[in-house]
Parts: sequence; structure tokens; C-alpha cells
Amino acid sequence: MNTTPYPSQLELAEFIRLFGSIYEHSPWVAEAVYPQVTPGMDPLSMASLVETIVETASDQQKLDLLRAHPDLAGRLSLAELTESSRAEQTGAGLDQCSPDELKEFQQLNHEYLEKFGFPFIFAVKGFHRTDILEAFRQRVEHHPDEELKTAIEQVHRIARLRLETIANER
Repeated sequence: MNTTPYPSQLELAEFIRLFGSIYEHSPWVAEAVYPQVTPGMDPLSMASLVETIVETASDQQKLDLLRAHPDLAGRLSLAELTESSRAEQTGAGLDQCSPDELKEFQQLNHEYLEKFGFPFIFAVKGFHRTDILEAFRQRVEHHPDEELKTAIEQVHRIARLRLETIANER
């Protein structure tokens, strides 16, 4: 049953409530895209619009957006984790890490943050924790410019997946 109205039918506050967390703790993206939403546009069709908002943002806004993401397998119990992040990380089995896996995630989280200045971001849906850990090992070796680009691509993938979830609730 169609329970979510088209985005263009929503007042700004309701739009931000529904779409403000597609980019983790960054409702400014939803606020910026709101005036561009056209009548009849469904949530999934907004993907390219929100990507453009992020791509044309200042370098500082992009860094802030990346820094708003949680550590993988590192902060599952903390209140600042959004419902979406908790569900995504749990779905990938990150809440079931062995002690050795958890230790490696924590070590890599620290090393990655020190090197790049933002947490490791990986769109975990559809992946198992061992796949994510292997990607983490590889990406921590990236050049900072390459990793910034990869991290932004990952936040876009997360946003698209979250938009798909919202669209499927329609």
C-alpha cells in the first residue's frame, strides 16, 4: 500500500524528517534539494539531485558529511548511531564480530581516521563483515585523494539504498 506521499507533496519539515537522514546526520542535503523536487517525483528519482547537492558542496561540507558517519563495528551501541546505520551494520553482521575481527576493525578505524581525517565509509548492505574487513584493509592503503573520492561514492550509494527503502515503503 502506498503510505508515503510523493516528496513534492510534503511540507519542508516533513520532507526533512523523511529524507534528512539519507546522508548520515546531514539534513542540510535534504533541505537543499527540497526546492528542486518536482510534482510526481518519487523518492528514488531524487538520487541524482541529492548527489549533485553533495558534489557541488564546499570541501568543508563534504568533510563534515563524511565525519558524520559512524565507525564500522565501532559504535553500534551509541545513541548517535541512526536507526538506518544500526540496521545496515547489523544486517552485515558487524554486531557479531569475533574478538579478533573487532580488534582489527578498531585498529583499522584508528589508522584510517588518522590518515584521512574521516571514518571509513562502506555501504554495507549486501555485504558480509569479512568482505567489508577485506575492503577496509585495501582502502586504508589508498592515497588521500583517491580515498576521498571513494568515500563520497560510498555515501552516495548509502543514500541511494536509503532512498530505495523509502520508495519501497510507498
